[in-house]
Amino acid sequence: METQQLDSSPCTPSISQSRNSMNNSPFPPSVTRLWRPAAQRNLRNQWSQMVSYRQQWVSASTNARSNATSLVNAYLSQRYIPSMELGVLSDMPDIRKKALSKLFIQQELHRSKFLSSYKDMVAVVTHMVNTSKSMRCFLKGTSGSSIVQFSSSSEEGNDTGDGGGIPIFTFWSIYPFEKLAEECVQMFALELNLKRLLVMELLSIRSEAPQVEKLCWTDELYPGELDDLSICGLYLKETCEPILPRLRDKKSDMPAVVDNCKPNQAILQVYLTTWLTDLNIDSQRVDEIFETVGEEMHVKLS
Repeated sequence: METQQLDSSPCTPSISQSRNSMNNSPFPPSVTRLWRPAAQRNLRNQWSQMVSYRQQWVSASTNARSNATSLVNAYLSQRYIPSMELGVLSDMPDIRKKALSKLFIQQELHRSKFLSSYKDMVAVVTHMVNTSKSMRCFLKGTSGSSIVQFSSSSEEGNDTGDGGGIPIFTFWSIYPFEKLAEECVQMFALELNLKRLLVMELLSIRSEAPQVEKLCWTDELYPGELDDLSICGLYLKETCEPILPRLRDKKSDMPAVVDNCKPNQAILQVYLTTWLTDLNIDSQRVDEIFETVGEEMHVKLS
């Protein structure tokens, strides 16, 4: 929340590009002069958080792939142990059984860590969504008060939180900042949804060891996941199920139900490679968005 003492001094050119843009504001000029610096601070804070969330995504995604790789290795080892030549170790009683049991325990450990990393990625995208929706700056209380306050939520329907569309820093109103944030968020949300498919597949792999429960697309992978996906725009309330994954600018042709089986090593390698490539995130475009926004705000976003 921003709190400032009301200033009765006249409007200066450094606050507004023109008197016409000032006249677009729903506030009196004295309040608009205070609203603009508050809006500037809010935008800088929100975009700094967007940068931080992007870094958190990279960290969580890297951790997830590491755990997924370990999970796959443990699974494949279980599959191959029964047919392995053990040499002198073959005379040791129950060695295959003990090795399978230990590998299964390792697989379950990596499975749990993998799911935890995915949960971290979901949290990052939900934070991105909330941040992209928090770029407006609303008047708190009444404009006639001797103390003018601003907040991120509206107290009355007439206040749109954008100062009537006046420039915030140099040229842009709040709207372009919002649109670029939404473009950025959409890429990460689409990638999260694609990775959810990979998570579901990798968590469902099983060997001759005790069976891992088969997962379906409509299953909740952790308690509260569907609520989080709803925040990210990845859950259809009409059908009560997550939307199907797709690539950017393309519709999904994935069947609603996936028939999990025992994937071979080549398929699992494709899953891990797909995870690594971030198919729905145009990193160059994301860099461009942050650079462009930073130039408009006169800060370096990195």
